[in-house]
Amino acid sequence: MSSKFWFPSLPVSEVVDAFTGWGYSVSPEQVARPTSDFVLGVYSACLEQLTGITLETLQEPLEQALATTENPDMYSQALAHNLLLYHIQRLAHAAKIEDFSARDLYFPEPDRTRAVFSAFINFIKFTEQSEAFINRLRNQSTAIIKERQAVLEETSELEQRMSEFKIKRAEDEPKCEALRQENAALMEQVISYKDKQMGFLQDVEGLKQEKAALVAEKEKVASEMAAATENINRTRSRIVQSPERIKRTITTMGHTAIEEKRTVAANEAKTRDLQTKIAALLNIEKDVWSCVEQLQVIEKEMRTLDAAQKELGDLKDTLDRKKGERAELVMRRERVHKQFSNAQEKLERAQRHAEDKRLASQQTLERLQREYEEMSVERRDNDRQVEELRAEADEIERQMAEHMKTSQAELNELLAEYWRLRHETEVYMETLANKLGMQVRST
Repeated sequence: MSSKFWFPSLPVSEVVDAFTGWGYSVSPEQVARPTSDFVLGVYSACLEQLTGITLETLQEPLEQALATTENPDMYSQALAHNLLLYHIQRLAHAAKIEDFSARDLYFPEPDRTRAVFSAFINFIKFTEQSEAFINRLRNQSTAIIKERQAVLEETSELEQRMSEFKIKRAEDEPKCEALRQENAALMEQVISYKDKQMGFLQDVEGLKQEKAALVAEKEKVASEMAAATENINRTRSRIVQSPERIKRTITTMGHTAIEEKRTVAANEAKTRDLQTKIAALLNIEKDVWSCVEQLQVIEKEMRTLDAAQKELGDLKDTLDRKKGERAELVMRRERVHKQFSNAQEKLERAQRHAEDKRLASQQTLERLQREYEEMSVERRDNDRQVEELRAEADEIERQMAEHMKTSQAELNELLAEYWRLRHETEVYMETLANKLGMQVRST
């Protein structure tokens, strides 16, 4: 096999014993001269032993795939063999047989088939030895896949809600634009109304001042008339029997009376004019109050519009924040997946390293066993060599113990790294659950 990994090529008897121990009956002749049906059955048995995948479990996806074709009968057998070959290739890659192909199924070669059997047997025995650890990893992988599916569903739901928000925002945008234009027009109208109101208030203030001046002037005229009447009465009491002087006085008083009448008529005309202006001012004041009420209504509508715009801004901020949180969670999920992949890669490297060391130790033990047997035959001739060989065997056993100790330390380091990664994964999942408002039950 063109692979950088080396596997011990088991003899035919050990291959037969291994498959017989798993309940699959094979004969040495079948292993020595394999056929296509035989290797297909053995590979299927190995696949079922490790993954539980059989032809029956592949039947449902096969039927689903054939349902989309026009001639299912034409492709059914070929697709079934391709599915089975795909899963057997996955098993072969896991057993470090990188060049496994359809030729190994349909045109098996004895030496290569025995090497593939040896790799599969070695891999299956390794999985049996590490069954508890592998089952724990499988359970954790299943839990992570379920959590990933839940996160994907939550992400899809958030994207759907974001799409709905965008559609609603696009639908409300013309209304908002119309409201903004109407708000601008109303603001211009309010400003013009305020300018008119200020002009009206100035006019009212001027009219009030003019009215106060006219009232003061009227009071002044009334006081002057009272004073003139008093003077007339006082003058009458002092009239002398001088006709000329009486005529002059009467003429003067007549002129004065005419002037007073003119003044009274002018004051009455001013009073009527003021009353007309006051009535107009009252009407203007009513209009101003109506404008003020309209301004209050407009101000209330403006506050409502401001609240709606503020709510829209809050929704936009919430949407942006959710986008940021989603991007951060995606990045964190990718980092955790990368860390998990690195941890798996480290674990695989450590397992390969441990397996290489175990195989090297096994070869050393076999070599030492052979040497020991040879030395036991020569022990009768040379006792001194026997003692040296015993010392060498003790040294080799000590090295084996050191190798076992080193392997155990590396395994402990791997377990510590695994538990650290598991803790970081649980912390990440708890953080993710807190972000998404979910409850995660610790396992």
